[in-house]
Amino acid sequence: MKDGKRISVVIPALNEEAAIGRVLAEIPAWVDLVVVADNGSRDRTAAVARKAGAIVVEEPEPGYGAACLAGLEHIADADVVVFLDGDYSDYPEDMTALVGPIIAGRYDMVLGSRILGEREAGALTPQQHFGNWLATSLIRLIWGARYTDLGPFRAISRTALDRLKMADRNYGWTVEMQVKAAELGFRSLEVPVRYRRRIGVSKVSGTISGSIKAGIKILSVIGRHALRARSAKARAAG
Repeated sequence: MKDGKRISVVIPALNEEAAIGRVLAEIPAWVDLVVVADNGSRDRTAAVARKAGAIVVEEPEPGYGAACLAGLEHIADADVVVFLDGDYSDYPEDMTALVGPIIAGRYDMVLGSRILGEREAGALTPQQHFGNWLATSLIRLIWGARYTDLGPFRAISRTALDRLKMADRNYGWTVEMQVKAAELGFRSLEVPVRYRRRIGVSKVSGTISGSIKAGIKILSVIGRHALRARSAKARAAG
């Protein structure tokens, strides 16, 4: 618990046996609950996470969003929810900067920006840089929200998260959250976070095919919400 607020962490993980233990070891002591959503790992990810004290949820359906949604089913009493990856690319100790503004009541959602923060050379691939730029530019153009990153390390109040009614079960999870937050007028903030090379190979940006699939999914989420917003405006105009 931090300043009277219950903090829960959700970590989606797929074949992160070599990294998940290090991630969990660096979670701040004031975190009340850590849930690792094992997304069909074929290694010892689940066993390592359990040994480190995390609650492990098995989600066999492939997909980043599916894992996040499965993890959320086990944190009903949280005041603030933090999401981060299980590959040791994020710095768990930077979590303080994410939850602080929410606990203070100033913001509904705080995003960790790898673009604004310090990055280890090569930690962000060229395709990640381009994808971030394209997606955030479209969001700014359509909704006026000035994001710099779609990174996974983020915190949100449980009340705000429930209002979002998150549904994406794959690569579109982070962008869906940011687009819906913009549509609903959430008080959102970006803070710099550090970022390093992950342990192991990325399931998304580590391959050309993975990057293409993720890019298509992200753009489809933006396009779908843009069309919905346009239709709503047309109906309102009569």
